[in-house]
Amino acid sequence: MDPTEIYQKPGKDKMGMDLVPVYEGEQAAGPPGTVRIDPVTVQNMGVKTVIVQRKQLSREIRTVGRITYNEEKTRNISLKIGGWVEHQYVNFVGKEVSKGERLLEIYSPDLVSTQEEYLLALRYKNRLKESPRPEVVEGAESLLRSAEARLRYWDITEGQIEALRERGTITRSMVLHAPFRGIITERNVLEGGYVQPGQNLYTIVDISTVWVYADIYEYEAPWLRPGQEAEMTLSYQPGVTYRGKVVYIYPYLKNMTRTLQARIVFPNSKDFKLKPDMWANVTLRSAVAREGVAVPIQAVIRTGTHDIALIALEGGRFEPRELRLGPQAGNEFQVLEGLKEGERVVTSAQFLINSESNLQAAISKMLAPKGEEGKAGQPPQKAPVPGMEMPEQPPGAKGRSRQSPPMPGMKMP
Repeated sequence: MDPTEIYQKPGKDKMGMDLVPVYEGEQAAGPPGTVRIDPVTVQNMGVKTVIVQRKQLSREIRTVGRITYNEEKTRNISLKIGGWVEHQYVNFVGKEVSKGERLLEIYSPDLVSTQEEYLLALRYKNRLKESPRPEVVEGAESLLRSAEARLRYWDITEGQIEALRERGTITRSMVLHAPFRGIITERNVLEGGYVQPGQNLYTIVDISTVWVYADIYEYEAPWLRPGQEAEMTLSYQPGVTYRGKVVYIYPYLKNMTRTLQARIVFPNSKDFKLKPDMWANVTLRSAVAREGVAVPIQAVIRTGTHDIALIALEGGRFEPRELRLGPQAGNEFQVLEGLKEGERVVTSAQFLINSESNLQAAISKMLAPKGEEGKAGQPPQKAPVPGMEMPEQPPGAKGRSRQSPPMPGMKMP
């Protein structure tokens, strides 16, 4: 129990415990903490080692994602004129519409009067096109262009203007068409109702591509990069994998979950298998470093302040070495300092070897020569103050440098 208690022959110490023999040459040579273990003991302990290699490191992040609409392909349908909805072709939310499909018909007095102005300007231009006065022809054309521009400003399509020009008569109502293919996610007008200019009538979303929001924990943030590939699987489609890319990483964390949100874009199938508000399993793969020294996780002893690995040397010797670790890549750590390619590290029973190493280091310090201890840990001796001389003690003195006179009232024995 007491390493400083040393005997020259076997027996028991003061506490009654058997003495352990130590033979010459048994101490391991090397840095402090290096231990030497008999090969038979090493085999009985089940010590396993691996060779440190330099390899391509990658990290796989598994998380849960939520499918939602692609906001870049979402559009609100509204009118720039007021009027009454006379007929509604799309009258429920969730209906799929094609590009150019009719949504509703609206009657607007302003639109009727503008059609009349356009037809009058068109007739006036046709009558004056043979006029010998160029300024008259130019004025008629300017009037026609002004009426046509007003129709365009109200989102009347070129096809509708062309039909009005060929027909030569006004229509009581105009048809509103879908700008692109998608599904109706919002409907804010009923047939027969009056709509104000700028009022949102429909919201159309193109779901040919969808967004997936994936939550990434803080410690996994270093492996997240825009542009990296992602895979997604759905619980109701086992065996089917969708592939997409990370397009944006939000610059803040969610306060409640302490997660970072990544936005991933996935192409949808033709029959829209990816439906908004579905939950999915997402896997992200990222390159940590193009090339780095890797050590297995089980080979690292993490003490909270230090990361230590045991290096297997020749002759049954083991050396503890402090590491500076990089990111974790799967079941391995990237080693920035402390290990070199080709060295052999212990992956099993390293805690027993580390305990022996710590004990050997402690014994070495306790058994250090007194002179070395003084140099290492004892404070230096104080030098005498210049100008003061200590009188020599007479023979037989036992610690007093001079005889002090007895104090009054006291009798010295």
